[in-house]
Amino acid sequence: MLKWMERLARLMAIVGGVVLTALVILTCLSILGRSLNGIGHSDWLTALSPWLAEALLATGVGPINGDFELVEAGVAFAIFAFLPVCQLYGGHATVDVFTSLMSRRVNKLLVTFWEVVLSALIVLITARLYEGMMNKMSYGETSFLLQFPVWWAYGLSFVAAVVASIVAVYCAAARVLELITGRKYMPLSEGAVH
Repeated sequence: MLKWMERLARLMAIVGGVVLTALVILTCLSILGRSLNGIGHSDWLTALSPWLAEALLATGVGPINGDFELVEAGVAFAIFAFLPVCQLYGGHATVDVFTSLMSRRVNKLLVTFWEVVLSALIVLITARLYEGMMNKMSYGETSFLLQFPVWWAYGLSFVAAVVASIVAVYCAAARVLELITGRKYMPLSEGAVH
């Protein structure tokens, strides 16, 4: 079962990484276009070479329309897409000021408790995301510039959140089983410790 969870979590992380990379490229192109458009309208280029300024503006260079809307929707998806791998490998930051003084058994109990709580929160967020998506669908709300239905972004994020919920429930169940049986059902934690 762990192998399936690892594959699922890694697949979502790869998809999230591809989306995030596309958003970075989109943002860079939009900034470049906005800058070139500003140069084309600048007084110094018009004074230096009116022909060059007109030629630059004639290319239609400018910011990408709706870039903010696409980044907003894409980043929301990417966050949910990275959550499963972070959950599976214990990548959440922890502060061990007091727990480092406690016994190994107490630490295992605390890790299990917080795993179950975080799993419940992820499932709750997924359920609320579904409700939000259904509301956006019923209202027919669209984005301001691109006019795409807002529920599309909610839908993509919901798919990633469902995967995050599946992995989170597995992690919670595995931690409980580890606590009860003493056997390992989770990969080694790779989380940041502060």
